[in-house]
Amino acid sequence: MFVGIPNPNILIPVEKMRITDLDNHESFEVLYNPQSYTRRKSVNYRPIPMLGSDAPILQYKGGGMEELSFELFFDSVSSGSEVGGTTLDRLKFAGNSLLPTIAGLIDVRDYTKKVTDLMYLDPDLHRPPELKVEWASLQFRGFLSECEQRFLRFDERGRPVRAQLNCTFIEHRDVEKLYVANPLNSPDTTKYHTVRQGDSLWSLAAEEYGDAGQWRVIAAANGLNNPRRLRTGEILVVPAKG
Repeated sequence: MFVGIPNPNILIPVEKMRITDLDNHESFEVLYNPQSYTRRKSVNYRPIPMLGSDAPILQYKGGGMEELSFELFFDSVSSGSEVGGTTLDRLKFAGNSLLPTIAGLIDVRDYTKKVTDLMYLDPDLHRPPELKVEWASLQFRGFLSECEQRFLRFDERGRPVRAQLNCTFIEHRDVEKLYVANPLNSPDTTKYHTVRQGDSLWSLAAEEYGDAGQWRVIAAANGLNNPRRLRTGEILVVPAKG
């Protein structure tokens, strides 16, 4: 027999994950917290071949969207008042667990639908709603991009009573914040340019610095004695604007 300090989670219910529709100001708690979650992010680089070199240089192209994924569990047979949701939800599940399956009052799809409906187009927004996922220290804002439903158990009438949902959310940020944080279009960052047919130092200077007269800066950085003689495929260093 175990004698000692009990697990505090037995005495204090663990906080439930909450998903909020930020556009319509509606939210709900998941029935059961996921056992784990995964956050994934990548960045994009473009390899640029260098003449006379056996390896390319890498040019940073930007960050990819962060992804949040987890699995949600739904059960209407053996679940009791420990499930998340409103007080009415808890009472319904507690009462349903006392009934034989054929007399069950809960179709588990009524609860999985709350999640899957978040991928459907809102006619007023012309897109699915933007969401916020909160669970203790986890705070994630974005869209539900993928959701796979698996129905695992059925009652005597063939109605699903147990399900798993594999959910993937993708990150969303305000355009204004991204514009301020993104230096890639700024002349204050050194860049590399692959020469294409028809390019000239004058047009490149005008594009990067807003002043065609700055072509000498690019010519000096690349050791070009004849600015008219550019080779297609050549990599030019474009210095940051001084």
